[in-house]
Amino acid sequence: MKRFFCILAALLLIVPACLAEYLDLDLPVQYPLDEKGEAMVNDVDFSRYTPVDDNNRVFYEIFVGSFSDSDGDGVGDLRGIINRMDYLNDGDPQSGVSLGVEGIWLTPIFSSPSYHKYDIADFYSVDPQFGSLNDLKELIALCHERDVKLILDLPINHTSTENRWFKNFVSAHTMNNPDNIWYDFYTWLPAGSKAPAGRRFISVSRAKLLYEANFSDSMPELNYDNESVRKTMLDVAKFYLDMGIDGFRFDAAKYIYFGDNPQSAQFWDWYMGELRQIKPDVYTVAEVWDGDGVIDQYIPYTNCFNFPASQTSGLIAETAKAGNVNRFTAYVQQYQEKILSLRTDAANVFFIANHDTDRAAGYLTVASGQAKIAANLYLLSPGSPFIYYGEEIGMRGSRGGANTDANRRLAMLWGDGDTVKDPVGTTYDTAKQTPYSVKDLKKMSDSLYNYYKRLIMIRKANPEIARGTYAALSFPDTKAGGFIAAWEGNIVAVIHNTTGRTITLDLAAAGAPYGMLSAVIGVGGASLNGAVLTLDGQTSAVLR
Repeated sequence: MKRFFCILAALLLIVPACLAEYLDLDLPVQYPLDEKGEAMVNDVDFSRYTPVDDNNRVFYEIFVGSFSDSDGDGVGDLRGIINRMDYLNDGDPQSGVSLGVEGIWLTPIFSSPSYHKYDIADFYSVDPQFGSLNDLKELIALCHERDVKLILDLPINHTSTENRWFKNFVSAHTMNNPDNIWYDFYTWLPAGSKAPAGRRFISVSRAKLLYEANFSDSMPELNYDNESVRKTMLDVAKFYLDMGIDGFRFDAAKYIYFGDNPQSAQFWDWYMGELRQIKPDVYTVAEVWDGDGVIDQYIPYTNCFNFPASQTSGLIAETAKAGNVNRFTAYVQQYQEKILSLRTDAANVFFIANHDTDRAAGYLTVASGQAKIAANLYLLSPGSPFIYYGEEIGMRGSRGGANTDANRRLAMLWGDGDTVKDPVGTTYDTAKQTPYSVKDLKKMSDSLYNYYKRLIMIRKANPEIARGTYAALSFPDTKAGGFIAAWEGNIVAVIHNTTGRTITLDLAAAGAPYGMLSAVIGVGGASLNGAVLTLDGQTSAVLR
C-alpha cells in the first residue's frame, strides 16, 4: 500500500496540463492578480477595438429572483444586480476584471403572484420583492454609463388572473354588460361551448364564460382582436422605452393567436412597426420555440432565438461533442443568408440554454472540455449570443423527476455570503451541483469563468466576428472547420477543432487569411507556419 501511494504521488507531480484541465484541477496562475487576488485576463490585443453602437452584443440573461439578494430576504432583486454590475461589466472592456457582457436581459420584474413573474398583475410596477421603479431607473443609468443595453422580458400574450384587467373582464360578464370596455379584453367563449382543438379554456361559472388559458389556469390570454388591448400593450412598452429601456424579449411570441402563425406574425408586424416609431433602434428578440420553418415567419419583424441550434439536441452541443465543424459553419452561413434576406438588419441569436431548459453544464461538462469549445462555437459567431446566468461558472440544473422548472433557475453561486436562495419548488440534488462558486473560480486562472472573460474579450477585439459578412470555409477530410468574416475592409478567420486530437490544416488551400495568429483559446494551443495551422483538440484560433 505504501508503494502504491508513492507511485501515485509521483504521477501527480508529472500530470500534464491537458490532463489537469480534464480533471478540473486548479492550474498555476497564468494571469496577474488584482488587489483582491483575482485573475485579470488582460492578454488580448485590443489595438483594433473600437466601441460600436449596434446590437451585435453578448447578452446575459438574469433570472432576477435567483441572481443576487441585496436585502437578506433570500430573493434576488434589482439592487442585487446593481451591486453586481462590476462583475457583469466594469465599464472598461480592456480591464480583464469583469465578465464583459454588453447587454442584459431581465426576466419579468413586474408585480406578480408567482416566483417567476410571467403572470403579471400590474405591468406598471416593479414587484416589491424585486424593488421599485426608482431601482430600475438607477440600473438603466448604470448600464448606459457602461455601454450595456438593458432589455426587459415582456410577456404580452397573457396576464395573471390577479390583474385588475381580468377582474374587470369577469365583472363585466357577471353584470352581462357587453358595452363595458373590459368585456372583450380576454379571449373567451360562452359557458358550455366546445373549445377549439388544441386550445384550453377555463370556466368562470358566475360569469357564464370560459376564458382561454393555454399555459396555466392563472394565465388568461389577452384578445388581440380588440384594439383596446393592442393600444394598452403598446402603451406598456412605450412607458419603459421612455424610461430608457433599450428593448424587450417577447415571451411566447407565436401564441398571440394560438395555433395561427401567420396571424401572430401579422400582429408582430404591426407591433414592431409601432415600437420603431417610438425608438428606431429598439432591440427585440422573440421566443418562437419551434423549427426554422416557423421561426422564419417572424424574422421579418423581430430577431428570434435560434432554438434549433440550442439545448442538448441542438447543433452547438452536437458539434462541441467532437462533431463536424464544417456542418456547423455551413449551417450558420445558410442561416445568415436567409435571415438577412428576410430583414436587412436581422441578427442570429445563439444560446445553449435558458431559464426554460436544462442547464448546459449537465450535457456539456467542464471536465470534458466540451463546455469551453461549445462557448467558442456560439460566442465566436455573428449576431447577439445570450449567456444564461451561471453558465460561466458551470452551474447545473435540470427538471429531473419532479418535472419542475425551478430546478433550472437555482440561486447563483457567489460564495461571498450573498443571501439569495433557490426558488420555491426546487428539488435539485445539491450533490450534483458544481462545487465551485464565483469566488473560487475568480482565483483559478484556467477556470471556466476566466475562460468566458477572455473569450468575450477576443470577440470584442475582433469586431469582424460579430458584424462581418460570414463565409464558411471548407476543410475536406477533417472535422475541423471555420469561417471568414469581412467588415470595414478587414478580414479575420476563425477555425475550430472540436475533436480530441491535434489537426494540421492548409489555410491557403481553404482560402483563409493566414498573416498572423490573433488569438488562440481552448484546451490546447496552436501554431502557424506559413499557411499551415497546427491546432490542438478542443481549441479555436483567430487569424488575420
